[in-house]
Amino acid sequence: MGIGWNYAGFVLLVVFLLDAGDFCDGGVTSSFVRTKNISADMPLDSDVFQVPPGYNAPQQGIMRGMPCLCLGPLQMSQVQSTVLYWAENSKTKSHAKGIVLTYKYFNYTSGYIHHCTIKNLTFDTKYYYEVGIGNSTRQFWFVTPPRAGPDVPYTFGLIGDLGQTYDSNRTLTHYELSPIKGQTVLYVGDLSYADDYPFHDNVRWDTWGRFTERSAAYQPWIWTAGNHEIDFAPDLLGACGLSSINKLYYGSDLNSHGESKPFKPYTNRYHVPFIASASTSPLWYSIKRASAYIIVMSSYSAYDKYTPQYKWLANELPKVNRTETPWLIVLIHCPIYNSYIHHYMEGETMRVMYEAWFVEYKVDVVFAVMFMPTNDRMTEPQPSYSAYREASFGHGILDIKNRTHAYFGWNRNQDAYAVEADSVWLQNRYWTSSEESSIASS
Repeated sequence: MGIGWNYAGFVLLVVFLLDAGDFCDGGVTSSFVRTKNISADMPLDSDVFQVPPGYNAPQQGIMRGMPCLCLGPLQMSQVQSTVLYWAENSKTKSHAKGIVLTYKYFNYTSGYIHHCTIKNLTFDTKYYYEVGIGNSTRQFWFVTPPRAGPDVPYTFGLIGDLGQTYDSNRTLTHYELSPIKGQTVLYVGDLSYADDYPFHDNVRWDTWGRFTERSAAYQPWIWTAGNHEIDFAPDLLGACGLSSINKLYYGSDLNSHGESKPFKPYTNRYHVPFIASASTSPLWYSIKRASAYIIVMSSYSAYDKYTPQYKWLANELPKVNRTETPWLIVLIHCPIYNSYIHHYMEGETMRVMYEAWFVEYKVDVVFAVMFMPTNDRMTEPQPSYSAYREASFGHGILDIKNRTHAYFGWNRNQDAYAVEADSVWLQNRYWTSSEESSIASS
């Protein structure tokens, strides 16, 4: 059974897993009301979208995974794909070679997208890395996570449904200036919202990559696919009503059959270490980070019985070693509990399929997300599974202290940077129940 902390907007719906019988007698609905205007997308000439200086300078850098570092998409016009990297205070510099790819979507052709994996890095170490050549070289840095262990503290930022509006910029700025610094972002889906533009304008994938680079090039972002990453548009050409003259203008590269491959821009741009977790798809995978084991699932891929995602999760959950990584976290895009009118019950089938597994394997917390452009109506009366709900834009911080306790805080965009709108202490379900059993048997 889940008890939900619901924050609707660019928001996280947080489900804390409880044992059967642990119900909420009556939740709280916050009196907070967001500003009523719908946040517009930032224009293409916004400073946060600017192309970096230098001829063919790399752009849209992101990180994911570690101690094997994966870099990308790092769009450049050059075909050569090499990363120079070194540990802080080290005189030895090393090179790593990556792969380069491009993709086409309707009338858009991407730049060269570079993905590079750096292996055998040292835990808990600051590294610098350079990409590009000549006067277009750019330098970034990152810190590898500590070695996995049951009492290793670690802090995650929680962001989802970011898009590229003025409110998106506020969310990212709040996260960057948070007094509790996240070391890795858990991103719970819906990235660029490029599919909201005519012809799924992939230029908006480029602007989003440049916008998020200020954080994503310096710390890992662990990605979850949302509905805005599907980009399935087989009727795109017919819906455009293009004349023969327009077809000639777009050229022979125009796909006359629309776009029938789901997640095409997302999977080309954002590679994840799914093979390392024996997954058959980049849409579901797992990562160990310090004292946490993170399972990423796909709300918009088949997940019924005997599907590849189902089989993978059935094998993955028993493998989690809670004596090494006591905190078991699940990321999905569509909330399995939701007390808002918008998207109500959308995640019910996934809940029916997997909630029993989450309880059996003592998952500590499920993070999901949804976007509310306006102050949406909530279901009444407030359901027993809903402990707290509030329609605010913002970001979350999950601060793991040790094997038994973690702290979750919610930060609203409309508050000052240091103001925490809500918070809760979490007790680890595996270790708390183990200690209770030990006390009961003594």
